[in-house]
Amino acid sequence: MTPRHTADPSIGSRIQARRLLRGWSIRYAASRAGISHSTWSRIERGLLAADNRFVLADLATALECSPAELAGAPVPASDRSAVAAHAAVHAIRQALIDLDLTIPPTPGGTAVTRAHREPSISRGEPGRPVAELARAVALLDSLRQACDYAGAARLTADLLRELRAATTGSERAPAMRLLCDVTFMASSVLRNLGHPADAWLAAERCRDAARATEDPVLLAYAAYARSCAATACGSFGSGLVLAAHALDDLEPHSSRTGVLEMRGSLQLQCAHASRGLKLLDDSRAWAIEAGELARRTGETTTMGLYFGPTNVGIWRIGIEADGGDPGRATEIARATNPAIVPAGFRQVFYYADTARALARLRGRDREAIRLLLIAERVAPQHIHTSAMAQETTRALLDRSRRAAGGPELRALAERLQLT
Repeated sequence: MTPRHTADPSIGSRIQARRLLRGWSIRYAASRAGISHSTWSRIERGLLAADNRFVLADLATALECSPAELAGAPVPASDRSAVAAHAAVHAIRQALIDLDLTIPPTPGGTAVTRAHREPSISRGEPGRPVAELARAVALLDSLRQACDYAGAARLTADLLRELRAATTGSERAPAMRLLCDVTFMASSVLRNLGHPADAWLAAERCRDAARATEDPVLLAYAAYARSCAATACGSFGSGLVLAAHALDDLEPHSSRTGVLEMRGSLQLQCAHASRGLKLLDDSRAWAIEAGELARRTGETTTMGLYFGPTNVGIWRIGIEADGGDPGRATEIARATNPAIVPAGFRQVFYYADTARALARLRGRDREAIRLLLIAERVAPQHIHTSAMAQETTRALLDRSRRAAGGPELRALAERLQLT
């Protein structure tokens, strides 16, 4: 965590407001979180940046709320795409609520109240063929991987409703598999936009669709989504159990296509969840297992997971940065080439997490600023809606007043609407 000072509304101010609402002293709240009262005080006063996901989860647990409630969901008004992405969240949430496979859809689909936009669904007319829906799903995935959250969010709600309707027809099996994909993507987008509870709902729907397919790889895929959503909510224990049980369930199916890549991705999630539980040795053991498996698989694109040696490195950077070892994170970053993974939604984590690690090391601010700017160029919507990137930028901006951070940092701060 890095020193900073700001009078702007921030994570620190939200932490203070929740503590005061409970009528707790700093010493009592800090004891609940397992940190020193001086550290808690510095975070509240804006002298320590709250850009560490594991520490933020500890604070949220102490205050009996979710990490997302403390982090907020910053949406700079100047970034119209980011604003549009958040504006679409409500429609996705409604579509997910309607997407209950235990409830028969209305004739012709579930979108009766959307007749002005989806006349073919609401009037009982034939919807798009599944082959055409598959092309729309491929487009959705390409937008998600490019971190074009606005474009992906615009497509998601309607695709969920169309695929739900298609699962009642003659092409039920392929439609259900596509529904599994879209709910997984919806969970990913919602999580990255700072809506982990909605991401959990999407992951639950993904599990329901996967169960209908009876495909063990898709069931593991859905468990991975649920585990990621659980840890985003700060529920590291549940996240670890979900991922570990999914690994056990895959054991009898080792010969199936995609199992190795799915196993590796689940091992990485186990490493992340274990570190959140402060199980350092377990976390590194899981990461080592994933690395060994990645050497067998090589770089892959299976199921859009991009499991391979490079992605293992990217995951390890984030885990070490949040786990309190920024020096180790930067060492891993030096040995990792993010360009090998041709997907912005993985590359942006390399640059942003390495920047967070560098910002915690003395004399590395210029490198941190450079990587934050690269992250913004790779995936502007991701950085503009990231509370962690905002906190790191605040820290760097404060220090730049004493050691020139340059016009690039000030411009980034303006785009994030920081003063």
